[in-house]
Amino acid sequence: MSDRNSYGDSGPRRDDPQSHGPGAALVPVRSPRGVHAVTRQVEHGRPRLRDAAMTTAGAREAGGAGIVRRAAGHPAAAPLGALAAALAGSLVLYGTDPHQPGHWLPRCPFNWATGLLCPVCGATRMAYDLLHADPVRAFHDNALLLLCTPFLLVVAGRWAAAGLRGRRWRPVLGARASYAVGAVLVAWAVLRNLR
Repeated sequence: MSDRNSYGDSGPRRDDPQSHGPGAALVPVRSPRGVHAVTRQVEHGRPRLRDAAMTTAGAREAGGAGIVRRAAGHPAAAPLGALAAALAGSLVLYGTDPHQPGHWLPRCPFNWATGLLCPVCGATRMAYDLLHADPVRAFHDNALLLLCTPFLLVVAGRWAAAGLRGRRWRPVLGARASYAVGAVLVAWAVLRNLR
């Protein structure tokens, strides 16, 4: 064996199989996917690397942490997590009437601090009314948000579809559109508090 190891650097290696005697040894190897155990074996005087994830011990060492890390980084993780949170919130909201006093749902911080309605005040009541198939009452709770709901559902659907295809999708809103959305929200907040 030459004085250069299989990674191209010179000098003795502490994980050289010849220093361990005949057979194989598990050694940590850094790869683009992280640190994992690799079995070094000697065949005809040359080292051969075999990924230990193929063995039972390697599978246990690589274990669930890598799977969870890969799943959390998948483009579908965020939209599916948001969908799960929305479904769980809907189940809780279905049985809790925010129109009745004494409910445990949190109050809007802006409304609590100023006594004024913010652009999304009434969203919880609107969602409750929609869950109970009462669109007229939902319209009275927050008309602007109810009118924007189909657009928001399309955006959420495109986000989820792109994630399931393995792509990351972020809606791009230009400067003019951002100013227009901001102006509509401010105008809606003013109009809500004048009536």
